[in-house]
Amino acid sequence: MDRLLKHVDVLLKVTFINRKVMGEDMTIKIFVTGGTFDKEYNELTGELYFKDTHLSELLALGRCTLKVDITTLMMIDSLDMTEEHREIIAESCIKAKENRIIITHGTDTMVDTARALAEKIKDKTIVLTGAMIPYKFGSSDGLFNLGSALSFVQILPSGVYIAMNGRYFNWDNCRKNKKTGRFEKVRED
Repeated sequence: MDRLLKHVDVLLKVTFINRKVMGEDMTIKIFVTGGTFDKEYNELTGELYFKDTHLSELLALGRCTLKVDITTLMMIDSLDMTEEHREIIAESCIKAKENRIIITHGTDTMVDTARALAEKIKDKTIVLTGAMIPYKFGSSDGLFNLGSALSFVQILPSGVYIAMNGRYFNWDNCRKNKKTGRFEKVRED
């Protein structure tokens, strides 16, 4: 029982600190980079392609009441992402006035981008998220992952994280398991 009370006390302190730091008018910056999250399906050719981001639609569907500011940086598959693209993302995060940032990103190289951000940015909370299935397919995990990222970015301390499958991971203890289609810890701490 004492252990449970200690955990509750810690959670209450963290909640109080976060509310005090963030205030009621906190805005979450969301940078869109593409990835499966935003892919469309061409019924004639069977190809996936990018048109526009679906982020506003997802936020409306989730009935999100948080203040967010969305900026599309690029619309590319993460397998096509270069170090120059990562530099654009990092510079955008550094220049953002917001201290809490979500980045929608393709899952294949999400960890690589998280590493690049962690090397340059220490004073903001950055959460990368994505989807294994395009939102337009109707059975996407994107809405769930976005909702998780929105929650995690509000409560986690400064650092770079990945939010997938209802969990958050530290950037340096995460990998995409291509056999299971899930993100997992590299090691148990």
